[in-house]
Amino acid sequence: MNADPNARAAGDAPAAYRVAESADVAADAVIGDGSSIWHLAQLREGAHLGRNCIIGRGAYVGAGVRMGDNCKVQNYALVYEPATLGDGVFIGPAVVLTNDTYPRAIGPDGTLKGADDWEAVGVTIETGASIGARAVCVAPVTIGRWATVAAGAVVVRDVPAFALVAGVPARRIGWVGEAGVPLTEDAPGRWTCPRTGRHYTETEGVLSLEDE
Repeated sequence: MNADPNARAAGDAPAAYRVAESADVAADAVIGDGSSIWHLAQLREGAHLGRNCIIGRGAYVGAGVRMGDNCKVQNYALVYEPATLGDGVFIGPAVVLTNDTYPRAIGPDGTLKGADDWEAVGVTIETGASIGARAVCVAPVTIGRWATVAAGAVVVRDVPAFALVAGVPARRIGWVGEAGVPLTEDAPGRWTCPRTGRHYTETEGVLSLEDE
């Protein structure tokens, strides 16, 4: 993910992006040109959005979260810091990216925990990956490029590139290509996208494009 020279802090003017009046956007959040922040969304301090991103109604983007270009965060999704999203990532409605490995409201002595009493860990989502509605990604996990997490899945381990995972806990049930549709197996270890015609090779559980 490259830094966008056209991005600017939310407090700067004039803005080349759209922010709904009811949205809560920190003055030092950085928003790329062409992006849209919709009603009741919250963008915390130091968050960095690339160009042409869409943050849906009621979504939360935590402090310092970094997001590439052309990302979509759908309504009421929760992207907790310090998550990192590559270019073209899709976050479905009500998705949760967690950041606390061992959550507790109080310490062993019964006192309320504060910000210094735990260390946030983030979810990393690579280029083109999609997270289906109401899925939960339990940090720290990495979702590989162009992977798809099915709706309602709970991800507790890393997801390889191009994998289609589903269930609780999420397990790989197939492969997908850049178009998002399941690949078909033409021969052992050789897969084809029915939409684009591109070919992939599977080696020891790793899928790669043949022409890369």
